[in-house]
Amino acid sequence: MSAVARPPGFWSNVAAVAYKEASVLRHDRALLVMVFAQPLIMLLLFGLALSTKPRNVPWVVLDRSNTVLSRRLIQEVDASGYFLPGARVGSYEEGLARLQRGAAAAFVVIPADFRRAVERERPRVQAMVDGSDPLTAARVSGYLVQLARGLDTSARPAVRDVTAPPGRDEPIDVRQRFWFNPTLRDREFFLAAIAGILLTNLCLSVMSLGLVAERELGTFEQTLSLPTTPIQIVLGKLVPYGVVAYFVLFFATAMAGLLFGVWPRGSWLDLAIVTLPFVLASLGLGVFVSAVVRTSAQAVFISVFFILPSIVLSGVVLPYQLMPAGIRELGGIFPLRWYQIALRRVVTRGAGLGDVWEPMLVLGVMFAVVLLAIRWRLKARLD
Repeated sequence: MSAVARPPGFWSNVAAVAYKEASVLRHDRALLVMVFAQPLIMLLLFGLALSTKPRNVPWVVLDRSNTVLSRRLIQEVDASGYFLPGARVGSYEEGLARLQRGAAAAFVVIPADFRRAVERERPRVQAMVDGSDPLTAARVSGYLVQLARGLDTSARPAVRDVTAPPGRDEPIDVRQRFWFNPTLRDREFFLAAIAGILLTNLCLSVMSLGLVAERELGTFEQTLSLPTTPIQIVLGKLVPYGVVAYFVLFFATAMAGLLFGVWPRGSWLDLAIVTLPFVLASLGLGVFVSAVVRTSAQAVFISVFFILPSIVLSGVVLPYQLMPAGIRELGGIFPLRWYQIALRRVVTRGAGLGDVWEPMLVLGVMFAVVLLAIRWRLKARLD
């Protein structure tokens, strides 16, 4: 009698399945590259990009004194390396308008009697700082105070009694005022952009699996063979998730108001209009990822790979103004960078559509570029 074949053991089956999966993984070069590239890129981002030291901060100045000493104060701020060259404004209202639009992080007013105040040893200037970003506001105001108080006023014009002994050099008193967030609470800064993080995660995570899931199920070629163009297919896929994205937007915004009292200062309609190009660009980016990759694992990994740098470099957690040159510009390729700018202007500053047309335009261009890339990719697959 021949011996009865024994069934393979439990661990033998596990080893066989593991060997099969390892063989598949070994040939998935795209996934392996991303697995090792992601930690390297994140290490570089957290090691080089994240900083709390202001660089190239935009500011404006109203010099009502227009004296040698006031110009020297402006030159000291410009030469500090923390600020861009100060933009001159002709009126108080113009400086506040630039703060409102987010075109400046600080507005310094040098009074007309600045030289006389220096002679009387009571020099003062006024500094209004955008407080919607508490971390940047605190650092910017601190540097302004440091630079102003460090200015050498000993070379001031002589007082009338030239025989009198020189007086004591008093540091310049900087009267600070924080706009949009007077108490510099962190809550407003984070909650104002929480919708951007949620929508980024939703749009990329959901749409990156759309086409690749159909390809794995064998229905992708059937979709391409329908009497529809690739653009029609993409737009049809975007509509339902766009509606879901708006539910997420209004839910997150309403809960931030109900639970923490952080309500949008701008119009809800403006908030909805600003969100549209961002949702379209993010959903389109997810579709493009799905059209490029071959497996669901690659789609998930790439979407996460894109979401993390987007959050780090966009400015929703750490202000992008504090990032070094090069890294700060790199963050401009992510839709979340431009949406959080528009979102914070509407929610925190009460801005209207006229104040956010620039980020909306950039997001619209991003959506158009992604749509063209998807059309090219799907057409190539269909051919």
